[in-house]
Amino acid sequence: MYRIGIDLGGTNIAAAIVNNEFKIVKKLSVPTGAERDASLIMDDMAALCRKVCSEAGIDLSEIEAIGIASPGVADHDKGVVVYSCNLPFRRFPICAELSKRLGIDNIHVENDANAAAWGEAVAGAARGTQNSVMITLGTGVGGGVIIDGKVFSGFNYAGTELGHIVIEVGGRPCGCGRRGCWEAYSSATGLINMTKEKIAECEKSGRETAMVTIAEKYGKVNGRVAFDGYRAGDAAAREVVDTYIKYLSSGLASMINIFQPEVLSIGGGISGEGQFLIDLVYPLVDKERYGGDFVDKKTEIRIAELGNDAGIVGAAFLGI
Repeated sequence: MYRIGIDLGGTNIAAAIVNNEFKIVKKLSVPTGAERDASLIMDDMAALCRKVCSEAGIDLSEIEAIGIASPGVADHDKGVVVYSCNLPFRRFPICAELSKRLGIDNIHVENDANAAAWGEAVAGAARGTQNSVMITLGTGVGGGVIIDGKVFSGFNYAGTELGHIVIEVGGRPCGCGRRGCWEAYSSATGLINMTKEKIAECEKSGRETAMVTIAEKYGKVNGRVAFDGYRAGDAAAREVVDTYIKYLSSGLASMINIFQPEVLSIGGGISGEGQFLIDLVYPLVDKERYGGDFVDKKTEIRIAELGNDAGIVGAAFLGI
């Protein structure tokens, strides 16, 4: 038997056949067309499920479950997307609507960040654990929490907006409307902003920095520029990375102190720095752990393993 995982995004819908060894057999995607009516999006989602089965040579009757990773607030108990800011779903019974189109009853929905955390818990960096946290460092800072082998989402299914803890009161403005959120400092966007500010500062003062040349190579300032400069021995780049790591480590330590997970995994674009990133944050996080050396069992910090497929794999295995 197989499962289908669906990653419902504001730009694309991706669907994949996943086998019972957590491996993706076939994956396809189509544009979401988020400006359209919800019923049309559901028609395309159902058609995509049929198409991915057809191209994998699998009959729809061989699908034992379908899971949907959706942005926004997802009530997994009722199978409803309560609210999604970039999609036309308001208290929308997404599971029932897909079931009606496909004739499959075993369909689940979860917030996309939670689904990614579940994917890492069942098949990735936190496999074999009962308590884990996943942080994604992308355009924002997302995250998901697994407690006692279950996704934690709060009493109203809107919990674990981990990027919106405040780590600098009155600090940088955040897209959520608050100031000083962890996301404003530790997302790829935050790092890019810090890098641009440092380059502008250097240009104004006449200080040389390799980050200018590195940015030209990439065609823009991205999340790699400061890290590349750091490794090249550039002092200004090191200042950017040191500041970024300070804020990132502060938030990671808070996650550990709150949840005490067996594993905290880091995904998203910045996680591409791999072990280099872990080696930078670990000493700072370790210093800020509650209990210090008196606590024998310590959270392991790892790079997430499933990449962009974490949400799809996690969605496929919702409800197990």
